[in-house]
Amino acid sequence: IYMKNKVTLSGLQIDAFNKQIDSKMTMLCILTNKRGAELTITNYGAKIVPLMVPDRSGKLTDVVTGHNSIEEYLVSEEPYFGAICGRYGNRIAKGKFVLDGTVYDKLAINNGPNSLHGGLKGFNAVVWDLKQIDEQTVELKYTSADGEEGFPGQLETTVTYHFSDDNEVVIMYNAVTDKPTVLNLTNHSYFNLSGAGDPSIGDHLLTINADYYLPTDETAIPVSYTHLRAHETPEHLVCRLLLEKKKTNKIKK
Repeated sequence: IYMKNKVTLSGLQIDAFNKQIDSKMTMLCILTNKRGAELTITNYGAKIVPLMVPDRSGKLTDVVTGHNSIEEYLVSEEPYFGAICGRYGNRIAKGKFVLDGTVYDKLAINNGPNSLHGGLKGFNAVVWDLKQIDEQTVELKYTSADGEEGFPGQLETTVTYHFSDDNEVVIMYNAVTDKPTVLNLTNHSYFNLSGAGDPSIGDHLLTINADYYLPTDETAIPVSYTHLRAHETPEHLVCRLLLEKKKTNKIKK
């Protein structure tokens, strides 16, 4: 995995990602598929750094936003570029939750009134144990201690990245705990299909194959509405529920 002076297809210097943090060495792992595309992972935060895949003309392009060294990640205003977020990706309202009748209220408040992405030092900011399985697969492991960032239970997490010959990034998550806990793992990559240096994604079109979505309040916490249909606003929902209630009353009569 350690290749002195080697440069990735995106131009990254391998040595720029070697640093001792919390008594562990950070490093890069380069995955390549049979098409010559390249996925680069660092064990700091289990982050995707660049992802070099061909554009419509066949030119390899970095489509994931990232930094050029570990030092840049350590001081970044965006600490979640490409990272695995945990223990709990997204927000926990007011930094507390109830599980099996026990209140856990020691979570860090690090995003307005809420706890975000596992707290002050989530899985994005720890050094994972890295093992390259083959040229297209890498496995990363991290053990989170009972009580870390306020969450109950020791949690052993394994994340496996596989870079397929179809240029797919396949991410597999596995976690085992020794007591009930909450968990919501995700990858936090920012994609720009025009290339990481392009200033805008305003010309991108995203389609999500979903019949419903969950609305959120001004602090990005889900609100207690019924799930909204894909084309609805909360106002549409109110009208739909009233109409459904009227239909139900007519049937009863």
